[in-house]
Amino acid sequence: MIIELSDTTSSEIASALVKARRHAGSPAMGMVGTVVVVADEASHHDALKAANSAGREHPSRALVVITRPGRGKGSLDAEVRIGEGVPGEAVLLRLHGELAKHAASVVTPLLLPDSPVVVWWPVGGPKVPATDPLGALGKRRVTDAAATRRAAVDFESRAEGYAPGDTDFAWSRLTPWRALLAAALDQYPTKVSGASVASAKGNTSADLLAAWLECRLKVPVELKTSRGPGITAVRLAVPDGEIALTRPDGKVATFSIPGQPDRPVALHRRAPAELLSEELRRLDPDDVYAETLRCLVDRQHQPAPSGKGAKAAAAPRRTANASRAEAKKTHTKASTARSAAKTSAVRKAGAKAVAKKSSKKAGA
Repeated sequence: MIIELSDTTSSEIASALVKARRHAGSPAMGMVGTVVVVADEASHHDALKAANSAGREHPSRALVVITRPGRGKGSLDAEVRIGEGVPGEAVLLRLHGELAKHAASVVTPLLLPDSPVVVWWPVGGPKVPATDPLGALGKRRVTDAAATRRAAVDFESRAEGYAPGDTDFAWSRLTPWRALLAAALDQYPTKVSGASVASAKGNTSADLLAAWLECRLKVPVELKTSRGPGITAVRLAVPDGEIALTRPDGKVATFSIPGQPDRPVALHRRAPAELLSEELRRLDPDDVYAETLRCLVDRQHQPAPSGKGAKAAAAPRRTANASRAEAKKTHTKASTARSAAKTSAVRKAGAKAVAKKSSKKAGA
């Protein structure tokens, strides 16, 4: 059932929810919480689809908030959906004009009472989610650093303003990677002397994974660039070789441990619906994520370990290049001088021949 409301209020939307619920025979007691999705016109369709998919495991009321700020009169348009393939309840809210600045006051009356609230920004999110008016309503606040261009700055801001309940899809994507790497060291307990993470350029999950490994193993971790997709390999250097988890195609990984045969492991790139379902399973504070954020900021502020070596290595190359350029320049000058001398000699010989011919004519 779909009910469309124009220029409405939160009270009228709540009444429409009760009416639709009675018509569909879907009691509110079957829902476990409220998911507030803060999206825009370009992303709200996919975000609502992901929330509905996650609702099959966690039946919830999904409130999709789309703000359209401007100078015009504030108004609220809504679309209530119950049934029609929606496991819980879905409400699409469009806030126009000045009302867009007060989204929290519109959303608060629509939250399910005595149940947890999860706030999700599928297109990035604020720098400090806990201080956002909508974020303050949530017990869990989910952002996605991969959807913003300045991920490093966002992570630094989020590390400084971290509050219990904050998390990010860039971190959720690492759950199977971290589980496999922890299991590898349980099966093959040894000392790790170094590690490397290879991924496509600008992958935020790779940054977090490198920071997590460096914090946990207390070893230097090198970030490498690959063709992707996503993270393609993690390698741990051990005395007998290396522990490797490689995934070149984004679907199946190869798990390698010294002295054991390689094993294929299903490690596909998960969709937002799967990531959101994972976050709805766990609503307690993620202390490991908070610690990894701090480690990531420390890594970003550390000077590059190969900086001096790179400069020292570059200096001989620059000197050699300069020497070759100077030699080429000298060779060019010498060639030009030889050509000029040859041209001058030809001209002198020609002048002598003309003079000799003229003297013969004069004698005749």
